[in-house]
Amino acid sequence: MTADLYERLQATLGDDYTLERELGGGGMARVFVATETATGRRVVVKVLEPDLAECCDLERFRREIHLAATLRHPHIVPLLSECPSCGPGELAYFTMPFVEGETLGARIAREGTLPVAESVRLLREIASALDYAHAHGVVHRDVKPANVLLSNGRALVADFGVAKAIEAAAHHDAPVPLARRRRSALAGSGLADAVLTSDGFAVGTPAYMAPEQALGDPGTDHRADLYALGVVAYEMLVGTPPFRDRSPRALVAAHVTETPAPLAGRRPDLPPALTALVMRLLAKHAEDRPASAGDVLRALDAALPSPGA
Repeated sequence: MTADLYERLQATLGDDYTLERELGGGGMARVFVATETATGRRVVVKVLEPDLAECCDLERFRREIHLAATLRHPHIVPLLSECPSCGPGELAYFTMPFVEGETLGARIAREGTLPVAESVRLLREIASALDYAHAHGVVHRDVKPANVLLSNGRALVADFGVAKAIEAAAHHDAPVPLARRRRSALAGSGLADAVLTSDGFAVGTPAYMAPEQALGDPGTDHRADLYALGVVAYEMLVGTPPFRDRSPRALVAAHVTETPAPLAGRRPDLPPALTALVMRLLAKHAEDRPASAGDVLRALDAALPSPGA
């Protein structure tokens, strides 16, 4: 299957790119490293699994990705291009710069808790990226440490708008057999267990998914990203997310019904204003969270004004 997809993708890319290898771990899609022929630069090519693509309106997927590709911010990994046409049976892909470094998830796995000042700086950078994207009408829907790249000490948020593009492009009126295949395709494509809802499915990662997103609430907005930012902050500060070692379904249930253990009890040295902000981000109801990522930035400035504090 991997060899077949590799050959199909290379044929689709033509002479514009030369594939080098497949990267481990895919987030929202299968991930390959390639060289762009015209410039010689290395890029990342992300392609939807064919089974998943069959479940989506690929032209709508392309339009959503095109919107995300307009984002230009120092803490966002830009989308460089998307498939020029996404007809039935074609591969849906997009390209991004190849970033040297590691993910925030890998850093946490290696070191456990991060220093408070560095955690606040990284949260500022992630929140700045979210504030910019939200102001331009793009919601991430899958903020998590694996989607935050650390390069030269800076945080770069990847895959903006991809989860929303897949969710928006899904055929919600698909018959039951196709819905079952869709769930299998999502699981196999690294989507970390999309959650089936009455209206279709919510794409994301259960360990970081806001309650309203997991429940398929059509009113889900940018504040779902703020909830996920709270989960990421919690994990940076204590080494683990609020809920862990559970099945995807149990994780979703926990985010909907359970209150995370207070940060102050797990790491007493944290500034009270910082713990209060993180717990507010983790509020079950969107209206109880900060109204915007800009508000989060201002709260972070108040919690720890100086990077060396």
